[in-house]
Amino acid sequence: MLDIFRSDAFSVVSLTDAINALDFVPGRIDEMGLFASSSVNTISIAIEEKDGILVLVSPSPRGGPGATVEKSKRRLRSLTVPHFEINDAIMAEEVQGVRAWGQETALETVQDKVAERGMIHSQSMEATREFSRIGAIKGVITYADASELNLFTSFEVSQLTEVDFDLDNASAGSGALRKKCAAQTRAIAVELGGLPFSEVRAFCGDNFFDDLLAHPEVRETFIGWNEAKILREGYIEKNGKSYGAFEFGGIVWENYRGSVGGTGYINTDKCHIYPVGVPNLFRSVMAPADYIETVNTMGQRLYAKQYPMPNGKGVHLDVQMNSIEYCTRPRVLIKGKRT
Repeated sequence: MLDIFRSDAFSVVSLTDAINALDFVPGRIDEMGLFASSSVNTISIAIEEKDGILVLVSPSPRGGPGATVEKSKRRLRSLTVPHFEINDAIMAEEVQGVRAWGQETALETVQDKVAERGMIHSQSMEATREFSRIGAIKGVITYADASELNLFTSFEVSQLTEVDFDLDNASAGSGALRKKCAAQTRAIAVELGGLPFSEVRAFCGDNFFDDLLAHPEVRETFIGWNEAKILREGYIEKNGKSYGAFEFGGIVWENYRGSVGGTGYINTDKCHIYPVGVPNLFRSVMAPADYIETVNTMGQRLYAKQYPMPNGKGVHLDVQMNSIEYCTRPRVLIKGKRT
């Protein structure tokens, strides 16, 4: 008699390959390619920080001693990779009537059932990853159990003061809003030192975005130019994965589209400003699953495994992700508020 669930088609390797190949609805951050991904064969990672110190050099006499500089200091920080797992089951009665006695072709039908269930859990994992990446852009990653990974605390730095863009001020001075935007780009450049960046962007909550776009200074920038259609048609990025975006003051402002349980990933009255194009600024590290077969192997995006129930009435199905998302220079992450 054919035991379908003991077939090689349902090994850890085969199930993992299948679930990693499933289509899923990608998040906006994944689409943008902000995070550089890598794999490790451990469940924690170490981050080395080396403070290069820049000093002004005074003139010194020829043949005499030169100026001395303090040696760079290195610090090692350890972060534990969080473990996310969904436990499910496929009962024998769910595949009743689809298996022909002793026929290998029945595998395809049962595999479809496993793949269908795996796709649902895969999307849940991707939503979890996206939420973690949003947290990394904010500087504080919040998980479903309300635990947090505060990058400012982990790196022993303080976040720059939250910026009040004063969007409800009807009598703001001419150019005041643009000046505040320019100040954030300069602040990021100072924090990055000599590291290059290609642009500055901001993810915005709904109220912040709407009030910013309606601000007189912003409207005056677009009215009378071809770009005035931005005020009419829905902005520069109509991709379905964001509510819209436009550029003002040297920053690309994007109305982030994403929520869980009715709560937006971005506070409706806030924005989060960050640089783009900085090498290894945002990182995603994948660790191995907690199975015997995966010990000391390089981590993958997702894992899936099935194993029989003791009573023989079905199989357990596990889907798991072991991934940490973080920003290597959290001081460049600037928070703004509508008013």
